[in-house]
Amino acid sequence: MSITESLNWRYATKSYNGQSVSQDKIDTILETIHLAPSSSGLQPFNVLVINNPELKEKIRPIAFNQQQITQCSHVLVFAAWDNYTVERINKVFERNNAERNLPPSATDDYRNMLIQSYTNLTAEQNFEHAARQTYIALGFALYTAAQLQIDATPMEGFSNAALDELLGLKQQGLKSVTILALGYRDAANDWLAPMKKVRAPKSDFFIELK
Repeated sequence: MSITESLNWRYATKSYNGQSVSQDKIDTILETIHLAPSSSGLQPFNVLVINNPELKEKIRPIAFNQQQITQCSHVLVFAAWDNYTVERINKVFERNNAERNLPPSATDDYRNMLIQSYTNLTAEQNFEHAARQTYIALGFALYTAAQLQIDATPMEGFSNAALDELLGLKQQGLKSVTILALGYRDAANDWLAPMKKVRAPKSDFFIELK
């Protein structure tokens, strides 16, 4: 399908048929998440990949009993850094310089500027910034899933604190931001499947400045 055909095909699936998504397709989605851009290339988040039925059963009540959690093939949890720290920023630059065969001092000016900028902000401000980076990667995942004709449901409807506790995210310096369910639609039992896709008129949505 073309780009627009794929995006018109996809919708926020409300019912899944339980069919598993092949590992190669999951790997493709994960690779596009990995390649997604982020501010200063810091990638300030992790993605938890969950297909264990018992764990999905535990997540479902945390996600306000949304059936997609247990019906789908895989659940991805996007979890952002709880703060930008000197250690985290240094680790990124050390890895980048090593991979690019640059001397450790090659990016000192930019690295030090970032450290000064982030350490002057509160942990909450830094988390909110990191959390926004996850949505860029989420968009890449949604588009890739549509291209592969894998159904997907992005979710913010869950208790972040409860999910963080269940997955032990605090100990990893992370906080959950959003969930993405992946699988195949059960169109016969999904009230949204036959509905027309509706968006705001382009004349209202786009503002062209000349």
